[in-house]
Amino acid sequence: MTVKLSSILFLLVLFVCRTETIAKPNLLIIQTDEHHFGTLGCYGGDIVDTQHIDWLAEHGVLCTSYYAVTPVCSPSRASFISGRYPQKTPVVTNNIPLNDGVVTFASILKQQGYATGFAGKWHLDGGGKPQWSPERKFGFDDNRYMFNRGHWKNLEIKNSKPRVGARNAQNQPTYSLAGADARSFSTDFLCDRAVEFIQEHRDEPFCYYISLPDPHGPNTVRAPYDTMYADVKVPIPTTLMRTPGQTPKWGKGADVTAAQLRKIMPAYYGMVKCIDDNVGKLIQTLRDEELLENTIIVFTSDHGDLCGEHGRLNKGVPYEGSARVPFIVYAPWLLPEGRMVNEALTTVDFFSTILPMMDVQGNYTSDGRNATRLLQGTLQKPWEDIAFLRSTPGNEWLAAVSAQYKLVISAADTPWLIDVQKDPNEVVNLFGNPKYARVAAKMRAGLVQYVRTHNDTHARIPQIQAQLSGR
Repeated sequence: MTVKLSSILFLLVLFVCRTETIAKPNLLIIQTDEHHFGTLGCYGGDIVDTQHIDWLAEHGVLCTSYYAVTPVCSPSRASFISGRYPQKTPVVTNNIPLNDGVVTFASILKQQGYATGFAGKWHLDGGGKPQWSPERKFGFDDNRYMFNRGHWKNLEIKNSKPRVGARNAQNQPTYSLAGADARSFSTDFLCDRAVEFIQEHRDEPFCYYISLPDPHGPNTVRAPYDTMYADVKVPIPTTLMRTPGQTPKWGKGADVTAAQLRKIMPAYYGMVKCIDDNVGKLIQTLRDEELLENTIIVFTSDHGDLCGEHGRLNKGVPYEGSARVPFIVYAPWLLPEGRMVNEALTTVDFFSTILPMMDVQGNYTSDGRNATRLLQGTLQKPWEDIAFLRSTPGNEWLAAVSAQYKLVISAADTPWLIDVQKDPNEVVNLFGNPKYARVAAKMRAGLVQYVRTHNDTHARIPQIQAQLSGR
């Protein structure tokens, strides 16, 4: 009888502990930089074996229409952590410091008793480069391994502090690989710091944000990833060569050649593979610490990279390769396995979604929408499938996006309406086609409501103002 009673008490303690743990799930965010979603297997990629990221998608929720609200580093990051549109943070372009009064999800989680930390590229404290451990933490208590700017390849700890390991003759940090290995290469180094944080805080709720500087250029990666894709046949986008009628003025940029793509893309694939292997390391750490089933894992990027599409590299325009980013959420007790969400979301919606998912209460302000039920598939009414993007200053544009359509209104051109499902190359302008008049009107009305609600100054530009009013 005593043995049975002891067993019952033991099981009861286990149940209570498990309940309390689920009540405060951990949060692990893995964010890459300038990452084309199409390099991931779960998004249709067939060159790089991204088995670990694909595992998250297989056992979690994958969003197919998730966008950087501004497809440039700093504005996207500011919106992601705050749930506010860039003009309110006021990080509308790179290297603008985040306003002191901005409340982040980390600030709120810290108030709820979470251990919080951040490793990697921050890009929200102005022009400092690399500027380790910024004084303003915005809720990320352990920011020892946070650096403000740069795409460093070789990192080390010297005299108990992190620094860039690759240095020139003047002892200044450089982007050189400089013999980086599995301990010092930036992706490995930063993920190792995450492993240490997880192990240190395994007995309390934690939030850790890993911001990897890859696969942003320079396109270099450590061995063996540097030669892993040397012999791959690099696919050349059909839009590398396009006619003037297929190119809106906001889409023009410096041309890249097929020869250049064949030279730079193998290292890009190598960087993605290194990232995936480190995602596997993080998943295994959580499994070993018996935390995997109690941790929300988010995999995403700050913006995309056109990788030669439309004859361009990098980002900054509303094309899919630039603005659309991977977004995968793993939370096995809350979200169904293998669910795919096609409705449009942006980085602004993350703040408003992650806190309710973690059952965090509070009177926080956000411009975003709570997409928890959308991710779960338990919505009682249809989701309003429209979201809004904006450019950085210069070549200004605004865009409304849905799972199927994209309307771009710019200061440089007439409106462009694109059916991204039927025209994934985004070369046919449907604006003015009577068959799509209702779609165009609905998306333009959404943009008008957005600029009024959120005081988007782009709408004051005469050309954009005229197009919004239908003139």
